[in-house]
Amino acid sequence: MAQRFGSESSPFFIAGPCVVESDDLNIRVGEALAELAVKLGVAVVYKASFDKANRSRLNAPRGPGLEAGLRALEKVRNATGLPILTDVHDPAQVAPAALIADVLQIPAFLCRQTDLLVATGRAGRPVNIKKGQWMAPEEMRGAVEKVRAGGAPEVAVTERGTFFGYGDLVVDMRSFPRLRTACSAPVIFDATHSVQQPGQGQDGSSGGQRGFIPTLLYAAAAAGADGFFLETHPDPERAPSDGPNMIPLDQLAGIVGLAVDVWQRVRETVRA
Repeated sequence: MAQRFGSESSPFFIAGPCVVESDDLNIRVGEALAELAVKLGVAVVYKASFDKANRSRLNAPRGPGLEAGLRALEKVRNATGLPILTDVHDPAQVAPAALIADVLQIPAFLCRQTDLLVATGRAGRPVNIKKGQWMAPEEMRGAVEKVRAGGAPEVAVTERGTFFGYGDLVVDMRSFPRLRTACSAPVIFDATHSVQQPGQGQDGSSGGQRGFIPTLLYAAAAAGADGFFLETHPDPERAPSDGPNMIPLDQLAGIVGLAVDVWQRVRETVRA
């Protein structure tokens, strides 16, 4: 199995729409990401969720579900050649998801669920665990140990901001070296969910401040993140979920290109 997390010469990216949508949109985003990977010489994993099980409202869009969502993700992989990442929310979802997905992801709200973490580790896929918004970096050590106990070949940990009062998140740049030391794992920065404003959107949905994504992304590249998580969409204002904190697809290449440049310059300086 190819290594998914970490490189001495370049950062890696997890990117895609928040949730699985139509085949046309999924593949359109995937093709743009595949072109970006070649242009910048970086590894890209395509990300989309088949189910957004943690929506704040009962009637919020959740996605196509397990079976239809996995079929759609398989089409993206076949069309683009990109590896696929998707979330799992329940141990029963792990085995079927692992048949299609190259990487499995634990949502932040579920990062302490022992049965889910161990089951995901047993699937034999690399696993990305998102840090809970209420947790200190060192508290993620236990989550990583649970996934490793299941036998996961690779584990990464993602910083996605910490609750700062009600309806806002703050990113502590010290988190990246602290997570790496505590977990002995590559550290990813989720630049899009870190600008999310939980409960601040219309009807209680999440808002967001996408204008701050580049600021935080470049800061994390300088602070030592190994990889980056970026949700993107051709028309974020019409996205079924998380539109306010997604990068417009036509802006992604410029933002990512500068992040790679910052990452490489800092690493070269440190090595020198």
